[in-house]
Amino acid sequence: MPSKSSSETQMIGVVGMGSFGTAVANMLAEKNPVLVYARKEEVVREINETHTTSGRKVHPDILATFDPEELCRRCNILFFMVPSAAYFEVIRKFAPFLYPYHLIIHGTKGLALNLEEGQTLEKIEKLKREQILTMSEVILQETVAVRVGCLAGPNISTELILGHPAATVIASHYNEVILEGQRLLRSERFQVYGNSDIIGVELSGVLKNIIAIAAGALAGLGLGENAKGLLISRGMVEMVHLSKALGGSVQSVIGLAGVGDLVTTCNSVHSRNFTVGYRLAKGEPLAQILNSMEEVAEGINTIRIVNAFIKTAGLRAPITENLYRVLFEDLQIEEALQFLMKYPFSVDVDFV
Repeated sequence: MPSKSSSETQMIGVVGMGSFGTAVANMLAEKNPVLVYARKEEVVREINETHTTSGRKVHPDILATFDPEELCRRCNILFFMVPSAAYFEVIRKFAPFLYPYHLIIHGTKGLALNLEEGQTLEKIEKLKREQILTMSEVILQETVAVRVGCLAGPNISTELILGHPAATVIASHYNEVILEGQRLLRSERFQVYGNSDIIGVELSGVLKNIIAIAAGALAGLGLGENAKGLLISRGMVEMVHLSKALGGSVQSVIGLAGVGDLVTTCNSVHSRNFTVGYRLAKGEPLAQILNSMEEVAEGINTIRIVNAFIKTAGLRAPITENLYRVLFEDLQIEEALQFLMKYPFSVDVDFV
């Protein structure tokens, strides 16, 4: 097994150069040289020759490669910033070159399915918790990496790139991962908190995308701030119950990665999930919306997975259930709203 290279341990690796990956790479490059992985050779050339990617500026201390082995050899700390739909493919590409000494932090707010070959979500009768993987669970399942963490919070990438004040949470079972994440990312403009409940923090970032789609729909219908306040508060309660059922804690949901991110994405036109809901409310078909978006709205896949899980678990999650019907069963948004307004909530807060 190769050993750590003392001459290159300060170089930090970033996998994925979408808008959020670029923002994180730029922040990391303020303190350390960064090596980023991009799948396409033309993207690597653009980064190395012009210090730009997809019109976004790239810090001059960032180099790019399309070789997973090179990135793993030169970097002991890796940040994975790829969509959940591509996670298995990317992790399996890197797995042969990862070792227990690597420290991995991911920033993906999505879920993956752990199904047998040939199975699909539509074909299985019951979706159990062990068939649903957070991204840290994908990493642990597919690689020999041990020290794994996640990064989650109200982190709109366009604002991070502009240097606006923001904060995030680094979550891990390993305090070393939290401390390294804080050391690498914390600055006068970016605060970094720690949390040992990695599953709860991951789920908070995942579940809030569902509510963000609903918030976009409310905005698209022009229904005002009272309706948004109702949605966010009821959405937080739904997030708590879903997170607990999936193995997370209440504390993580009511923290920065949960409520903090929820409020941000439910009010931001820069949120991809908010945008999906807004455009749906304006009458655009889902397929047309998704085909026109450059980056993934993770909430769509999350709704499919969570809706299947709540049926198995015997839970009620009315916002998720009705959004599923809007997205995949042709329920009109106005009808879904009427259903939610008539839903017999009797207690305001029932989890404390």
